[in-house]
Amino acid sequence: MAFDGITIANITKELHETLTGGRICKIAQPESDELLLTVKNNGSQYRLMLSADASLPLVYLTGSGKPSPLTAPGFCMLLRKHLQNARIVNIAQPGLERIIHLELEHLNELGDICRKKLIIEIMGKHSNIIFCDDRDKIIDSIKHISGMVSSVREVLPGRDYFIPQTQDKYDPLRFCSEYTDMANGADTADDACPAKLFITDEDDRTPLTYVNLSEHLHARPMPVYKALYTSYTGLSPVMAQEICFRAGIDGDMPANALDSDALHALYGTLCSMMSQVVSGAFTPTVIYEDKAPLEFASLPLTVYRDKTAKPYDSISLLLEQYYAEKSTFTRIRQRSADLRRIVQTALERNVRKYDLQTKQMQDTDKREKYRVYGELLNTYGYSVEPGAKSMKALNYYTNETVTIPLDDTLTPQENARKYFDKYGKMKRTYEALSELTAQVKEEIEHLESILTALDIAVREEDLVQIREELAESGYIRKKSGASKVKVTSRPFHYISSDGFHIYVGKNNYQNDELTFKFANGGDWWFHAKKIPGSHVIVKTEGKELPDRTFEEAARLAAYYSKGREQDKVEIDYLRRKDVKKPNGAKPGFVVYYTNYSMAIDPDISGIERLET
Repeated sequence: MAFDGITIANITKELHETLTGGRICKIAQPESDELLLTVKNNGSQYRLMLSADASLPLVYLTGSGKPSPLTAPGFCMLLRKHLQNARIVNIAQPGLERIIHLELEHLNELGDICRKKLIIEIMGKHSNIIFCDDRDKIIDSIKHISGMVSSVREVLPGRDYFIPQTQDKYDPLRFCSEYTDMANGADTADDACPAKLFITDEDDRTPLTYVNLSEHLHARPMPVYKALYTSYTGLSPVMAQEICFRAGIDGDMPANALDSDALHALYGTLCSMMSQVVSGAFTPTVIYEDKAPLEFASLPLTVYRDKTAKPYDSISLLLEQYYAEKSTFTRIRQRSADLRRIVQTALERNVRKYDLQTKQMQDTDKREKYRVYGELLNTYGYSVEPGAKSMKALNYYTNETVTIPLDDTLTPQENARKYFDKYGKMKRTYEALSELTAQVKEEIEHLESILTALDIAVREEDLVQIREELAESGYIRKKSGASKVKVTSRPFHYISSDGFHIYVGKNNYQNDELTFKFANGGDWWFHAKKIPGSHVIVKTEGKELPDRTFEEAARLAAYYSKGREQDKVEIDYLRRKDVKKPNGAKPGFVVYYTNYSMAIDPDISGIERLET
């Protein structure tokens, strides 16, 4: 989701608590629209990422750096001139605007103390980083906006800085009485509220009431959730849906159709949510759908109660990991799309072939009946009268009387030969189809295992071996003269709660290597029963495994299988020495004849994963 004012408030609070009082020791501009500030404070060093990228503007604390150009851009040099070793006096957000003010104090050339502002505007394609003096006069900006580009506001050196009022929106923080008390200077117990530190008070703070809410919503003939985020600053569509859900209102109903009870519920919910923002009671959370990040928010999203929620202690950590996961997931999906399409096409073709062969196999089920008819005609045919169209005889295999249809133009011996010919033809067809059907079924299982490997892939290097396997199987044309690609992908590595190392293959080649080269005979082997999935190896080091490790390894085998969305998955497990690979078998295919089994859920949330 896009940054909304509530997320900005969360970031501002975190930055204020972490960076206020610190000094800027390094300023870098890795990209044309991005700054990386290194701040020292309280004996620690922090990196603050400020990005005004039109497609993905971001502000967060990060632990990693980025390479900078050899020659620093002009904006970066200007900031270094003024702000090198500057002290961060305050970090604030005006209302619920998607704007953060860094108030800075530094010494000028004469040694006098001066104040400057670094303003970060997180507004999609209008995002910018603006450097102002203490009178809000623009010194420079990372993006220059002239009157030819925008008729609302010029962002150029020498111009006055102001927040453009392009939309008729109200400040939702004015619904919060605690905030109103602080804004009016009331001496209350809430004076220690963290909000006083990161939310600025620049405008008239006459509190908004239930009557105001009613007037604002009834004036907009549109769905309630849309009326909310188009009426009030800082609310995203997702957060507007959340407000409706908490108030027990259908967010898609017309806003002008709300009765007084619904309006009161909505008013109370909005006040409660704004009180959370003012008090700094943030709970950064990422919502997952099918193991992929779906949404994030700084307040709980109860509207997604049926989805998986992962809380974070830090909004910066959430943003860094969310966009990294989102980017990785999207990139892997894009990079694997061609492979997935090739596999899916081949799979559909083989499934159709298998269905046709199965139907043809069913047609050969009559072959034994025709053989028996031929034998009975040879035995009892002497008693058949010429021109008879059928014959009744005792089937000496079942002691039942059967009626045998006859061709009245043929002798009993010729009828018997006709039935034997049908039997022979069906028998040959059955034998040929039995072999072909087994081959096609094996190919289907192989292709399904590759699809599962594509679902498991988390990095681009994980696709290398899958592409190589498809080339070896003839689904992808090999490039002539191409050098062999270096394989850098490694199996997943986990450690159980009892300290045992567990390895999970990401594809069929890794499965074979784990099982037959890495594991020894005494290690334990796990796999989902009769469905595609990863080979899971638990290294025993000669020790007995506790029950908890068996269960955790089984959960990993369930999670990294085609059945990962099921409530329970049946898992086979046995000693590695009892797992065999038939000669000529496809990658990842094994057989075993004695095993234990357990049904377990594919929840691996409590198992520690080690970086490989």
